[in-house]
Amino acid sequence: MTTLLRGRGWARTHPLAVDAALASAVLVCMVIGSFAEPYGEHGPTWGTRTPGLPSLLLMAVGALALVFRRRAPWTVLAATCAASLTELLTGQPRAPVVMCAVIALFTVAATTDRSTTWRIGVVTMAGLTGVAMLSGPLPWYAQENIGIFAWTGMAAAAGDAVRSRRAFVDAIRERAERAERTREEEARRRVAEERLRIARDLHDVVAHHIALVNVQAGVAAHVMDKRPDQAKEALAHVRDASRSALGELRATVGLLRQTGDPEAPTEPAPGLHRLDELVETFRNAGLPVEVALGQVGLDLPAAVDLAAFRIIQEALTNVQKHAGRDAKAEVSVVRVGPNVEVTVIDDGPGQGKAGDGAPEPNTDGGGHGLLGMRERVTALGGSCTAAPRYGGGFRVHAILPVITAKGGTA
Repeated sequence: MTTLLRGRGWARTHPLAVDAALASAVLVCMVIGSFAEPYGEHGPTWGTRTPGLPSLLLMAVGALALVFRRRAPWTVLAATCAASLTELLTGQPRAPVVMCAVIALFTVAATTDRSTTWRIGVVTMAGLTGVAMLSGPLPWYAQENIGIFAWTGMAAAAGDAVRSRRAFVDAIRERAERAERTREEEARRRVAEERLRIARDLHDVVAHHIALVNVQAGVAAHVMDKRPDQAKEALAHVRDASRSALGELRATVGLLRQTGDPEAPTEPAPGLHRLDELVETFRNAGLPVEVALGQVGLDLPAAVDLAAFRIIQEALTNVQKHAGRDAKAEVSVVRVGPNVEVTVIDDGPGQGKAGDGAPEPNTDGGGHGLLGMRERVTALGGSCTAAPRYGGGFRVHAILPVITAKGGTA
């Protein structure tokens, strides 16, 4: 099997050598056949005829032309047909020079389209067979003349079959390559989406908890000398926030572990069931938050539940960072038909004074947090808007579909 594969590989890389070998074999067959009478009374008889020198020269010319059949198939077909016609008109007895034209016709049929194959095939068959029938001492219905018609017709049909099979194999190979490229592109797309999702989760976790740590640390530094008890309480909140951040980071990074690594935490992903805990962390940081939780149901899809929690977390974090020291926030989660609507508003002017422990104003026009919220909602087929409120403050409003258009859950 290995030897066969190597032979095929060598033949593909050395086509001229293969054609030269084929031409030599055809020349040998023509020379041997020119000494035999193929249609004798008792079958082929040998030594009953001898080809003349012109016939030998025509056989050599036809075989030499076959060496270049792949480089110039139409030229080779014309040359071999001319040699065959010359032999049919002048050869006495006739030599099988037409074998060269049969091989050349097969090559043309294998390299062109079907309509051209049949046109040139009909012309070749009619021309060679007609000359053979109308010239020479044999009657027009002689087996030798019928044989020319049959061999040229089979050459055209065989060449067309080879071309069709080659086109079919090429189409299958192209389809397989296209499917492979599609699989690779799909794998890259999924990897990119997963990286984006993990980056979004990391941003939500880090931004929320670091903002709380920053605020509580600023409070502790501000009251350390005059009110040590309050400073101690602020440092306790810093410790709790950092512990929560480490826990959520560990859970998120656990998704990236390989097989055989220690198992990631198995606690459920955060959702609206932890909304009170989330809001309490902001209240401990000094941000008054009011919550209006409607009858959203307890059967929310996990993706919707997580997205609602992250949107509220990111929105309140932005209020804590940018709305100012005296700002207040309101959170509303209600079920409206097939959707869950999440709204977070604040009344802060977004101003602060550097150095007094107040948050800095939000002057970046929206960062990764707002972009991450929109990406979360868009991935679920919903919509998200975030813009300043008329008269001051900021409003984040997200619509998360719970029931899809086909009646299933998101």
